[in-house]
Amino acid sequence: MEWIVPAAGGLGLILFIISFFLKDHSKEAEEELQELSMNLYQELSQLKKRTKALEEELMIEPAPGQKKAKPKQINEILINQVLSLHKQGMKPDQISALSSLHIDDVRQILNRKI
Repeated sequence: MEWIVPAAGGLGLILFIISFFLKDHSKEAEEELQELSMNLYQELSQLKKRTKALEEELMIEPAPGQKKAKPKQINEILINQVLSLHKQGMKPDQISALSSLHIDDVRQILNRKI
């Protein structure tokens, strides 16, 4: 019976020493989390820049009650954006709502390029 206390103390000391040699996984997880958050921040920043550029290019939808004016000439960037949205599965009326284009212009672009 007298050997239980010293054995428990010895076992505790051995486990304490072993804990110093074991790999610390929390630091790896922390580094991965930090890297992931930086990547997410960079991607979010890029998306904001692209969104701003697209909004400027598409001339944001007019206020309610105003008619959308048909542009006389549609530039290539806007055409590419319409085609890209169509490839993503959007319908012409949805593309028209997101852009400054009339639905007839969207259909005309899609008919020309498909």
